[in-house]
Amino acid sequence: MRKLAERAAAEALGTAFLLAAVVGSGIMAQRLAGGNIALALLCNAIATGAMLVVLILVFGPISGAHMNPAVSVAMAVRRILPWQDVPFYMFAQIGGGIVGVLAAHLMFDLPLLQFSTTARSGLGQWTAEAVAIFGLIVTIVGCAAHQPAAVPYAVGLYITAAYWFTASSSFANPAVTIARALSDTFAGIVPAHVPGFIAAQVIGASIGLGIAQLFWPVLKKY
Repeated sequence: MRKLAERAAAEALGTAFLLAAVVGSGIMAQRLAGGNIALALLCNAIATGAMLVVLILVFGPISGAHMNPAVSVAMAVRRILPWQDVPFYMFAQIGGGIVGVLAAHLMFDLPLLQFSTTARSGLGQWTAEAVAIFGLIVTIVGCAAHQPAAVPYAVGLYITAAYWFTASSSFANPAVTIARALSDTFAGIVPAHVPGFIAAQVIGASIGLGIAQLFWPVLKKY
């Protein structure tokens, strides 16, 4: 296993690129879609899913390419990531995500520091987030158990699909949720609504991990 500093740096850089893709493609899509929200969402989803495949292929061999605190916790439960490394991964993911948002703003000549005004709250949104991250955890663990080489493609395809079948457009990631609160663009979320999303993500991830543990018991130990 690589040194923790190298793995944390990979997590930070990967999450930064992920958020640059999420926010940047959202800005570009909104500018070019001519008010067609469905088209803008499609463009945003495709760019995000494609970037996830690339990032997991590139950074997976270094850090696991979690880019998501919930995935890091799941990997610790699965005994793939040491528990003492989880806080460092989380810090890197959240910090990297914020840097990625700032980079997207800079690329599109927008104010660097923003707070979103896009409301995302209510039972439907919270249920959507729980369902989205539930499916993500099951996808990752299930593929890793039997088809490890398929994980990058499965995750990219799952998130692309989840943009469309969930009411929240599938944040499915606490670090992404925090970072998107700092962008008053197509991909944003009001900062006050972040805790509700994260609570739903924790619940969904916990249930997903429980199901994954049932279907695919822990086999690998660090």
